[in-house]
Amino acid sequence: MTKQPIHIAWFRRDLRISDNAALTHALNQKIPVVALYIFDEAAPIRPLGGASKWWLHHSLLSLESSLKTLGIPLLLKNGRADHIFKELIDDYAVTSVTWQFHHDPGMRLRDKQVADYLQQQGIQAQIFPGNTLWDPATILTKQKHPYAVFTPFWHTCTAQDQPQFPLSVPEAQTHTIVLSHSDRLDDWALVPSSPDWACGIKTMWNVGESAALAHVKHFISTALSHYHTNRDIPGIQGTSLLSPHLHFGEISVNQAWHAVQTNSILHPDNKLGADCFLRELGWREFCAYLLYHHPHLLEQPFQRGFQTFPWKDDPVAFRAWSRGLTGYPIVDAGMRQLWQTGWMHNRVRMIVGSFLTKHLLLPWQQGEAWFFDTLVDADLASNIGGWQWIAGCGADAAPYFRIFNPQLQSERFDPQGTYIKAYLPELANLPAPWIHKPWETPESILRQAGIELGKTYPPPIIEHSKARDRAMAAYQQMKRS
Repeated sequence: MTKQPIHIAWFRRDLRISDNAALTHALNQKIPVVALYIFDEAAPIRPLGGASKWWLHHSLLSLESSLKTLGIPLLLKNGRADHIFKELIDDYAVTSVTWQFHHDPGMRLRDKQVADYLQQQGIQAQIFPGNTLWDPATILTKQKHPYAVFTPFWHTCTAQDQPQFPLSVPEAQTHTIVLSHSDRLDDWALVPSSPDWACGIKTMWNVGESAALAHVKHFISTALSHYHTNRDIPGIQGTSLLSPHLHFGEISVNQAWHAVQTNSILHPDNKLGADCFLRELGWREFCAYLLYHHPHLLEQPFQRGFQTFPWKDDPVAFRAWSRGLTGYPIVDAGMRQLWQTGWMHNRVRMIVGSFLTKHLLLPWQQGEAWFFDTLVDADLASNIGGWQWIAGCGADAAPYFRIFNPQLQSERFDPQGTYIKAYLPELANLPAPWIHKPWETPESILRQAGIELGKTYPPPIIEHSKARDRAMAAYQQMKRS
């Protein structure tokens, strides 16, 4: 039987039909297009965490629905990408394959293996940009070296041509395609069942391209004008909440950039907030750039001196931190928010990261791995970049001696305890200023609030000044070694 010729549009972290250059190019070939998603957790790909798997399940359902409007079937396959393509070539007359570039070192290595195999089979493979605003290979210093400091990196980026204007949704194809066996999404067991720990995540998030596009409009209309000030206040909705949509490519970074920039031109009062948001997209860009040029950051610090840092091995302390039982309300509220919603406020991420690496002296890799498993926006580059920055061992990192005082951070950014009360119900009746420091609260006030330290809420796992002194001693030990 004659095989049916097809073009394969390979989806990965671009689960959308708008501004998708690989898909648009595929439909322009005028032969039947099949959309392919491969659930590939074989080396060198880092397996997804639990929260990301939940998001992926629902995002693929949304993508399948969107693709149907274009007359494109979605083929789901579980296994190694090179093996899957061999199977497809046996079943179809595959003429060409398109996909979008990703900076993740494991994906890049896998892509090269797939591209080499397709070329050996006489099949054209074409890779399009789409995961970053600019090509990370082209942003270099005058000496042709990668940047290691954000500000000059960002100045060079913004001196380039504007990021590509987003592509519209392509026209539907008229071909009819009969697919060979596609996996059932439910068989991948991406969503939890016994127990179903994703109830809070379901409540907070709408998933998919339509939700992402609606969300960026909502952010622009409600929060952009004060983003530069409100983004640091965890007790209000002052951030964009676009990070998981960007991570899974339900909205492209180009779409987010141009939507915000266009609004700031039309509404000059929004310019301060817009500039701040675009700079945050720049930090995302910088993290991707660093991982592209320095793939060793997956395991090793950017600042090699930190390879000798005397990190501790303390499972009890890590458990207290991950469960939100450190005795510091702002830290515990952040860790409970993460577990309940799959997300954590950006300011609080810095506070809990500093606490793990500097108060508890636990290695940044442990925190990064926990975040990667529990965040719905667990972008590998941003996660590693953020953790190395707060630990003081990354590129352009905060100095190690910048050790956040959790109490002062809480008093400054959550003065009335609004955020703390939302995630620590056991402290809900404790008024400010005591909610930031239960360990100093008079016994009479604790009683009135129904709190018994050590029973209903723990005392601090370590005293701040002692933790700071211990961290600085460890830093000096590293420098001597």
